[in-house]
Amino acid sequence: MKVGLHIGKFDWPGNPNNIGEKLGTIAKTAEENGFYSLWVMDHLFQLGTQYGIIHGPVEAPMLEGYSTIAYLAALTQKIKIGLMVTCPFFRHPGLLGKIVSTIDVLSKGRTYLGIGAGWFEHEAKGLGIPFPSLAERFKRLEETLQIIKQMWNGNTDPYEGKYYRLSEPINSPQPLSTPHPPIMIGGSGEKKTLRLVAKYADASNIVVGSPFEEFGNLYGSHEAVIHYLQRKIDVLKQHCKDIGRPYDEIEKTVGTYIKLPSDCMSTDEIITFCGKLVELGFQHVIFNIPNVHEITPLNILGKEVIPTVEKLD
Repeated sequence: MKVGLHIGKFDWPGNPNNIGEKLGTIAKTAEENGFYSLWVMDHLFQLGTQYGIIHGPVEAPMLEGYSTIAYLAALTQKIKIGLMVTCPFFRHPGLLGKIVSTIDVLSKGRTYLGIGAGWFEHEAKGLGIPFPSLAERFKRLEETLQIIKQMWNGNTDPYEGKYYRLSEPINSPQPLSTPHPPIMIGGSGEKKTLRLVAKYADASNIVVGSPFEEFGNLYGSHEAVIHYLQRKIDVLKQHCKDIGRPYDEIEKTVGTYIKLPSDCMSTDEIITFCGKLVELGFQHVIFNIPNVHEITPLNILGKEVIPTVEKLD
């Protein structure tokens, strides 16, 4: 099993003057400790107190995602990078395809395209970005996926959709990742999201809770999480069967929250949880660590967790 790191907040002591330096230290330390992937959110505001103290108030520091991972790509050599996950209506699909292609080329083929339907109305309205209905957001997401896959296939024929029209979707240079950067669709909706995973994605990401009371409404036992994930896996398998897509082609990933060092969860408990994920068929776990800026959690995971988890299959 592969282990990734999701950086979800930037309100560290000394910000904003030290955000760049601290991000660089986090990225380099994660790479040195064997993390496979590195992620930031695609949000313009912080997520607010609805998630307890994990992320912080909406006015807390938040960096634009693609600028951030481009910066992190320049500071690292091996670790995969991406957004968990891109909001498709922040950027026109043609531009988004170019942005991801550019970062992939400059990073020598280390990007994921993480993408979802988008959901945070507060930030969109706050910055004057049109916020479509849920149904329209999913239709725009599907057109975005079609456009980007067409661009990455080198097909420059006009694209005519309901929401987007591209007369000549040239994409040069093409990404270095082969056949293209993996497309990860985030979300767990059974009727729409997981159907889109089966139809278009190379990877699925489902974010689950954590057994820490301080994490607000994400609180939940790991037993409940495993039951929840089994249900989602079963639904995804059925969608793949319905469209004739091999289920094993899709990388299954989970995002969750941990805190180290902590009395809440030992490294042995983390390893056990990862083992249960592997039993379900998950291949990649991505940890959001609220105190990651302390660096110690990365060193603990690199020494005590990753070497064992990497051998799980």
